[in-house]
Order: sequence, then C-alpha cells, then structure tokens
Amino acid sequence: MPTDQLLSEQEFDELDRFLLSERCSDEAMTMDALHGFLTSIAIGPDTIGPAEWMPRVWGPEPEDAPKFRNPEQAKQIEQLILRTLEDIRLTFEVAPNDFEPLFCEHQWKGQTILDAEAWAWGFVEGMSLRDETWDLLLQSPQGELLRAIHLLGAEEIEEDEVALIDDPMKCHKLAVEIEASIPQIYRFWLQRRKANSH
Repeated sequence: MPTDQLLSEQEFDELDRFLLSERCSDEAMTMDALHGFLTSIAIGPDTIGPAEWMPRVWGPEPEDAPKFRNPEQAKQIEQLILRTLEDIRLTFEVAPNDFEPLFCEHQWKGQTILDAEAWAWGFVEGMSLRDETWDLLLQSPQGELLRAIHLLGAEEIEEDEVALIDDPMKCHKLAVEIEASIPQIYRFWLQRRKANSH
C-alpha cells in the first residue's frame, strides 16, 4: 500500500484536534464518526463528490461551516479528510478483510470493550446521502449486514430494539458484528457496480 497516502499519526492528531476545536461547531463530526461516514462513502453504491458530502462533516446546517484561520488551513484540513477517504478506499481495493473501523475503546468491568456508536452514526449519515440506493441492500437477502450499524447508529430505533443495546457488552458484540459485515457490504456494492458498468 502506498505509504505516502496514509495519514501519519501527527496528521491524524491534527485533524482530530481541529474537529474538536472551537473553530468547528458542536455539530461537527468527531474522528470516529467521520471515519464511519467516509467508509460508507468509500464502499457505498455511488461515487459521491466532496462538494456534496464535505459540508455534512461540519454539521447539518450551512452555518455549521468551520471558521478556518486562513485559506491555507482550510486547504490543509480538507486535504487530510480527502486522504482519510483515500486510505479507506485503498484498503478495500488491496485487502478488504484488513479494514479496521475506528471504534472507541472503554474499560468496563475490568475488560476493554469497543464502542462503535459514533462510527455507526457516521456510517448511517453517509448512507442518508443515497437512501434509496442503500435500500437495495436493505431489501436484499443480505440486508441483515446492516443490522448492527442500524442498531448503534440510527437516530431512532424501535422500542423492541432498545433491549439489544442497553448494556455495554451487547454494544461491544454489535461492534464486532459491524467489523465482520463491512467487507461483505463492500463486496455487495462492488458486484453491483461491476454489473452496471457492463
């Protein structure tokens, strides 16, 4: 994998700090939500240009746009976000099973558990850019692949689903389920794109 593409730890931290800084609105995505968002764009059904998805990183409203220090900073931050997307795309092209979602980790009852809530929310946000097309997967026999993402990431879930996420260990298991399903979601859309290109 070309290492010049991959974000260095320093660049990752720079982007992380910016997203959490006063220059962004409270609605801006955190790094894990951004990673989920970009993953759904990278592996989803359609190619979506940055002009369409980039504003969503900062929040739902136009006034959520960040207050960059100067045009150089704007360019630098946007480049880091675009390279993060490129990193994700490259991983799927080269080794989809090696893909690692950016989940938070917490200590709970003496063990490390995964928290995929923000990541899953970001993924759902990315899906919402092409809701109708994602429905093709939801309605297919493989629709179950999106179950864990829906449970952790949807703004609202059914009352009978609440019991599935009411405990950190249940959420950890859903995070593991997400990690296993992402390469399969990638393959679902890849096959569809190939079929459509002939």
